[in-house]
Amino acid sequence: MQKLFMIKYGEISLKGNNRKLFEQKLMQNINLQLRGVPHTVIRRAGRIYLQSKPPFEDTIRTVLKKVCGIVGFCEALQTEKDIEKIGEAALRIVGDLLQNRPAASFKIEARRTDKSFTHTSYQIACTIGDLLRSRYEQLSVDVSRPDWTISVEVREKAYVCGPVVGGTRGLPVGCNGKGLLLLSGGIDSPVAGFLMAKRGLHLDALYYHTHPYTSEQVLHKVKQLCGVLSGYIPHMRLLVADFTDTQLAVKERGAANAVTLFSRASMMHIAARIAPRNGALCLITGESLGQVASQTPESMHFTGSFSPLPVFRPLIGLDKEDIIELAKKIGTYELSIQPFPDCCTLFAPKHPLIRPDYTALKQEFAQLEMDDLLEKTEGKVRIVEF
Repeated sequence: MQKLFMIKYGEISLKGNNRKLFEQKLMQNINLQLRGVPHTVIRRAGRIYLQSKPPFEDTIRTVLKKVCGIVGFCEALQTEKDIEKIGEAALRIVGDLLQNRPAASFKIEARRTDKSFTHTSYQIACTIGDLLRSRYEQLSVDVSRPDWTISVEVREKAYVCGPVVGGTRGLPVGCNGKGLLLLSGGIDSPVAGFLMAKRGLHLDALYYHTHPYTSEQVLHKVKQLCGVLSGYIPHMRLLVADFTDTQLAVKERGAANAVTLFSRASMMHIAARIAPRNGALCLITGESLGQVASQTPESMHFTGSFSPLPVFRPLIGLDKEDIIELAKKIGTYELSIQPFPDCCTLFAPKHPLIRPDYTALKQEFAQLEMDDLLEKTEGKVRIVEF
């Protein structure tokens, strides 16, 4: 009888002839996130299994919750295709569960893909359910809302599985190429990066640092945010651009009410030039429609026009409270609300443009003669690995 983790996925199963490629990417990401932890990942007919040994179970559980593409996972026992062996495995699993709970309700879900097995799915469920009830008097059956669902799968071997722990869902990171996340120290952009990672996009992050106007505390916070995101995105890197000279030039040369838009236009221009050199095919921002002055349709039309690459805005239709809940869920919220202002906050005008005229503002930006400074900023990028 062998203990292992059974890993379940959802959307991947719909990928037809490409399914194997998605499964392989998921396995690769699990291995990357568990580097340093002794383990073996095995793929068999619609399931992925992970084998390991104590004392690494807690680390494995933490990692599997964050790997994009995993719908859920459960601890399981692999045994021979024998109803008595299956019963022994079920008793062991439920006995372990009862150590932390005096009583519970349960149901058995059985699935028999090997039709040569002597018991039908219904007979397996009845037999194992009766066995558990006879051994543990504190158990009760509840097929509608049980505390625990114990699953039995009869495949090439028999697998008895404990309750499923929910995963991040989505698609494996990297199966849909690579993007560049414009990461500030705020709440929104880390959530935007997480949502695109869930759709299979591998990410690097780009942060614009305006030392000494923004402190090293802000940079440290951004590094910490990247550290949290790297729990979902294997091999994520942080690119730090020195934006001080560009920001000051925008403030000195541009109209006061357009400073934020000119700054964001400069960021888009620089990011679009940096992205291809790092293998990125698109840009990702944390913009949400109407949240601030620079996020009106007119403003985003202007700033987005400085990138020939597609700009993805996964938060565009989300309410702020929805974004905050997601930030709490992924573990970035408490970092994001640390009171260290970024360059967008420090240089924001008192009365910003809300609905700029696109043609007029493009002409005004061209008159700022920013090309040399933008090119200089592109060359001042350092990389932080995670």
